[in-house]
Amino acid sequence: MRKVSAASGTALFFALAPGVVAALGPWWLTGWRFRALPSWFLAVRVVGAVLVAVSLVVLVSAFVRFVVEGLGTPAPVAPTERLVVGGLYRYVRNPMYVAVLAAILGQAALFAQPSLVGYGVLCGAAMVSFVRWYEEPVLARRYGAAYSKYRAAVPGWWPRLRPWRQSSTG
Repeated sequence: MRKVSAASGTALFFALAPGVVAALGPWWLTGWRFRALPSWFLAVRVVGAVLVAVSLVVLVSAFVRFVVEGLGTPAPVAPTERLVVGGLYRYVRNPMYVAVLAAILGQAALFAQPSLVGYGVLCGAAMVSFVRWYEEPVLARRYGAAYSKYRAAVPGWWPRLRPWRQSSTG
């Protein structure tokens, strides 16, 4: 897949997948309204805002990696030509899903909206199920031993402290 096509498809998928789940969903549920709370809660709001900002950086970085390294998109209909294992993928196999969940929980803290915690739990369960029963088997078939080695060395949901290197054993 050419980089221009990969970039276009990735941008569209960015708007449709994490854009809907991490932005439109929380907005539908809360209207992004701040609940009135005591002044001490300001620290929690700041942590939530930082979490949302960091999540956005992680998401953009992960999506760019699909274009640059994988020569494809994260969308199942236009997969990468190569297995993406660089950048943040050296620390955790699912940085996009982790970032989407962090963005939802960050909004829960920022807006003091407990409904977003429940929404995050439901989204997390859906993501874990999708990864386990669809994504991992597809990647194993598509990339074979390379994916098996990567999967054995890099955790799916909780990042490693040190980056994995393809030449390393774990």
